[in-house]
Amino acid sequence: MGGALDPTVATGRIAVQRTLADLEPGARLVVGVSGGADSLALAAVTAFVADRGAYELRAVVVDHGLQQGSAGVAARAVEQLAGLGVDAAVVPVAVGTEGGPEAAARTVRRAALEAAGADAVLLAHTLDDQAETVLLGLGRGSGPRSIAGMPAVDGMWRRPFLTLRRADTERICRAYDLEWWVDPHNSDPAYRRSRIRAEVMPLLEDVLGRGVAEALARTADQVRADSALLDTLAAAVGSPLDVPTLAALDPALRSRVLRRAALAAGADPSALGAVHLAGLDRLVTEWHGQARIELPGGVSAARTGNSLGFAATPVGQ
Repeated sequence: MGGALDPTVATGRIAVQRTLADLEPGARLVVGVSGGADSLALAAVTAFVADRGAYELRAVVVDHGLQQGSAGVAARAVEQLAGLGVDAAVVPVAVGTEGGPEAAARTVRRAALEAAGADAVLLAHTLDDQAETVLLGLGRGSGPRSIAGMPAVDGMWRRPFLTLRRADTERICRAYDLEWWVDPHNSDPAYRRSRIRAEVMPLLEDVLGRGVAEALARTADQVRADSALLDTLAAAVGSPLDVPTLAALDPALRSRVLRRAALAAGADPSALGAVHLAGLDRLVTEWHGQARIELPGGVSAARTGNSLGFAATPVGQ
């Protein structure tokens, strides 16, 4: 198959092998494909690895239906996947509006991929995507968790290309004679990520010098490792709700213990942020009789004497 000796193809294959190293032969793999260069390149190198590793490989092409001609893009992707020897199915989805268009599309896309019944789902996020994710997290200002980026392995979700650049995926596609689709949303200034890609990253490279994307990705790796350790320590502490025990904890550890307690009470993990945890912390360290703290997900927290308590937020309040 074309591109067998291309060094970037070899790098991509090795990256896939590493993220699948824990799987046994016969494991079911699904590659999420959009028709863009990143996902077509991932499908191409994964097809080689799956054949060598005796994995069962399929591709799912999610058609969001957000643009005219999306069905044709999906059909062309399936045609090219067939040329790689990869069975593929198109899954049309209806994108809602909750959380904004990008978040809504991501939600239905992940649901479609999860429904494929795979042992591992491979996603084509690149180092560039990682750098943009870190910058978006910095803008939210929600603490270390928001700038930890995306892990290469997160249960069934695998991201082999987090060490490759977008230019690398295009090179892989050229090596395999694949034609990729360019999503116009990726250059639409209405989307914050698009502006980071087109405006912020080039400016940072100009001001700080080359290597900004790599530096941001390394930062995400370091922060994620530190956060994982603190999460492990927090799990060992458990979920004490008595104030003296909480007050004796280091602030970084106490924040994670309080987060665990809030999530156990039913708080929404996708919306629980630094501002909420700071409010919970004040109930422990700076309590002057203040009222309950409202948390996302219809949960509230309040202090009574030397004890914290969580409860459903009263309806209408």
